[in-house]
Amino acid sequence: MKSKSVNYKKIYEDILNEKFPDKILDCMSILNKKKLTVLDVIELNKKIFGKENLVSESQNKRFRSYNKSDILMILDYQKKHNLNNTQMAIQFGLSRTTIAYWKKLFL
Repeated sequence: MKSKSVNYKKIYEDILNEKFPDKILDCMSILNKKKLTVLDVIELNKKIFGKENLVSESQNKRFRSYNKSDILMILDYQKKHNLNNTQMAIQFGLSRTTIAYWKKLFL
C-alpha cells in the first residue's frame, strides 16, 4: 500500500492566492521547485505568516513530524552552517535533546 504524502506546494499556493496575494512574488522562488523540502516549508511559513505568537507556536509544535530524509537534511544543515545543538533548536523550533537524539540515531 502506498503512503499518501501532503502536497505542501498546492496548499501554500492556495493560501497565497486566497489570503495573501501581495506575498506571491516573495514566495515564487520556493514554489517553483519541483518538490518542497522541510526547510522550504518552514521558510514559506515564515514568509507568509511571519513570527507567530508563542501560544500558537507551541501548539503547532505538537503536530510536526519529520521523516528520515528530513532529519538528515536538518543535520546536514547544522554541519554545513557550523551550528551547535542550541542554535539549531532555536532556528528550527526543536528541543536540544531532539537534535542530540537524531544525531545519535542517524550519525
